[in-house]
Amino acid sequence: MSIITLHSPSDVHDALQSIRQSAIRAQKALAALPRSPLEAMEALKFEPMGSHPLEDRPLNIIEQVNQTFTYLAAVKAAGLLMQWHPEAEGFRLAPGAHAPKGTLDVESLVPGIVGAETFAAVRPENNRKLANDLAKLVNRAEHHRYVFFISPVFPRTERLPGKERDGVKVYSIALGV
Repeated sequence: MSIITLHSPSDVHDALQSIRQSAIRAQKALAALPRSPLEAMEALKFEPMGSHPLEDRPLNIIEQVNQTFTYLAAVKAAGLLMQWHPEAEGFRLAPGAHAPKGTLDVESLVPGIVGAETFAAVRPENNRKLANDLAKLVNRAEHHRYVFFISPVFPRTERLPGKERDGVKVYSIALGV
């Protein structure tokens, strides 16, 4: 995963458009699969017929799906955070498992102001993702700490105080691009 920097709402818009265009290319590749069911699934898993949502590089479709929702959650969270915390002067995004150790998925460019973890899952409790992200943020020094997630179980962008812990705010994010 790459690290991206978003300085303005225009940057957020451009990133969301890139994610959308990547999804359109994947949809076209899926429509062109004239194979048996198992061959089609093999292509989805192993052939680089998809693309990274924010970079010009090929991926298999399965990885594209994972990367798309990982980046979608982080970019949409950064967009919200820009509205709430203009003093942060933008955000650095390093979502996912390959981020440098100690790095959060979303961090304010001005150190110490905002830190957030983001994810997408069928349910936020799956694989203890929400609990683990809350635990990661509890002892962080950032003044404002958040967990944002995309889940079909929570289809609207809204704060979920019942899921919060130790001053870490939790928000669901609406799915649409």
